[in-house]
Parts: sequence; C-alpha cells; structure tokens
Amino acid sequence: MRSATLPTAMLAVFLLGSQTVSAAKPSAGFEVRPNVEKKEIVYKTVGDMELKLHVFQPKGRSPRERLPAIVFFFGGGWNGGSPAQFFPQSDYLASRGMVAISAEYRTKSNGGVSPFECVNDGKSAIRYVRAHAEQLGIDADKLAAGGGSAGGHVAAATGTLGGLEPEGEDTSISSRPNAMVLFNPVYDNGPGGYGHSRVGDRYKEISPFHNIDQQTPPTIVFFGTEEKLVPKATSDAFKAKMEKLGIRSELFYYEGQPHGFFNFGRSDNVYFIKTMTEADKFLGSLGYLKGEPELN
Repeated sequence: MRSATLPTAMLAVFLLGSQTVSAAKPSAGFEVRPNVEKKEIVYKTVGDMELKLHVFQPKGRSPRERLPAIVFFFGGGWNGGSPAQFFPQSDYLASRGMVAISAEYRTKSNGGVSPFECVNDGKSAIRYVRAHAEQLGIDADKLAAGGGSAGGHVAAATGTLGGLEPEGEDTSISSRPNAMVLFNPVYDNGPGGYGHSRVGDRYKEISPFHNIDQQTPPTIVFFGTEEKLVPKATSDAFKAKMEKLGIRSELFYYEGQPHGFFNFGRSDNVYFIKTMTEADKFLGSLGYLKGEPELN
C-alpha cells in the first residue's frame, strides 16, 4: 500500500466512496514528523462507502518488527467529525515507536447511522488491525483503543461490550483492545447519561459503564473540571467500578478545562502536552513504549 506524506495544510475533505466528510484541519503548526510516515488503508466497505484507517508509523522500520499499536476514534456526538482530530496524537506516538492509527467510521451526517453503527464500525476497525497484524507489523496482543468524546465512547465500547459485533466478521478474532486511552469519553448512556435519548431502552447494549467486566482492559481517562457532558460523579464511578474488579483505571482532571480541552492547537498545546505525556507514561508502563516522553 502506498505511503503518503501529509502536508502541513490538511485536506479539507476526505472522500469515502461517494460520501463526503467535511474534515476539520488539525490546528496550524501540525506537521508529520520527519521520522514518521503516513498511509491509508480501507478496512471496511458498506455499500459504496469505504472506511479508512490513517496509519502513522516509524519511518524506515524493519518489516519484521512487531510494534504495539493504538487505534483512535474522533469525536463529534456520533453526528460528524474527522479522523484528522487525532492525527497529532498518532504522529507523536508513531515517533515514539508505535503504529498509531486514526480511524474513520460512519456517523449520522456521513452514513445516516445511529450510535450503534458507530460502535459496529469501531469493532470492525479493531478486528481488522488485529487480523492484519502481520501485514501491519504490529503486536496483536499490544493493541490499544483511544478516542475523544463520542469517539471515546466508541473506543470504550470496543473495550467493554460483548455484543454489537458486525455481521459476517470472524468473531474468533477479538475486537476488544488490550488497553484504552480515553479523552473526556461519553461512557454512560443510561437514564440521565449523555446520548440516552438516542439509544433509549437499548442503553445496556451500548453503554460502556454498564458493561464493565473482568475482560475490560486497563484504562487511562482525561477530563477537565469544567466538563459539561459527563458529570464528575460518572467518571469517578467508572473508575471505582473498574478498581472494584481489580482493573487498573487512571483518571486525571485538569482544573478549569472544558470539553475538548485536550485537542492539538488549544491553549497553546498545554493540555495536549499534559495529556499525551501521561498517555505516554501509561503506555510505557504496559510495555508499549520505552524511555521518557518526548513532548515539549
């Protein structure tokens, strides 16, 4: 598959078959690092829509290497959004020695789907990466999922839900990641939780909080104290429920920060750096990365 260098001025749209997604550009100042290369892979086709993985990897790596990997899912309320949101995070982690991927998935505006199909695509993405571990040069047992807001929900759903598996896929290949890196995730869809009006009585099928079990992987979560979509009580309860089952759960709060505070380009990248430094340490503790974080 052809590698491509991403220009500083990101493309404003990504074409998915006959569907067009308006893609917000990563903020000014983002460039693919010299030691990183980027390529695109179609992982799923639904009708005439092709869904792609935007793959960042260390440049010049040996094809025999098996590197840890992470798949990110963008935010946007399950209504829209762009994989470009997580290009900066992917680029950084690739520079540190991982294969980092930002995945496209269907949304309400791009495919006319509900949150259930968003999760369906998320599971397809994780399964595709694990199934193609040899071709991608990754360690299938060191595969993390990450995301922000509704994309954090998709990532958390892949790590907690036993159902909502895509039809026709080989379910002997797990769609559950080995770790999760979540940025202000929507993970309680129950009554009173975000998105309940969209999922209704089916919330127990899709709500990560209601599906935590012994198979849920170790997780790190980031929130601002001015978060309006997910109450602090919910994020604290998620952590407590994880720890009760003996599962590692790290939770960071950043004073005065609102939803989306972690994105590249906001607040002079102070919180992009803070969150990615902690994510780096977390992944390092799991054996995904070596050495100290290299953000500045």
